[in-house]
Amino acid sequence: MKYIEWNLHKLFSFFTYITIIEMDFEKEKKRFGIRCRQIRKQLGYTSHETFAYDRDLDRSQYGKIEAGVFNLTMKLIVRILNALEMTLSEFFNEDYDSIELDS
Repeated sequence: MKYIEWNLHKLFSFFTYITIIEMDFEKEKKRFGIRCRQIRKQLGYTSHETFAYDRDLDRSQYGKIEAGVFNLTMKLIVRILNALEMTLSEFFNEDYDSIELDS
């Protein structure tokens, strides 16, 4: 019986964790897009379309990423970071953490 209780507790904890991730997922997409926009502008690009074209990224898709409405895969994140000329640690630094989101 203890084994079943432990497994139920573990299963409940897992679903609670998943729920927490899902609640923050939309905010993180927005935060990721804002950070991409900040870096693009630091690189001297005023237009996301020009940046995407010059870096061989899909222009429409990249615009949705900056708008925070596109679901990212790890492969796409790596492509974007390569285009931004950044590593994961450079991108997800204190600047990323300090991005304020409108509620």
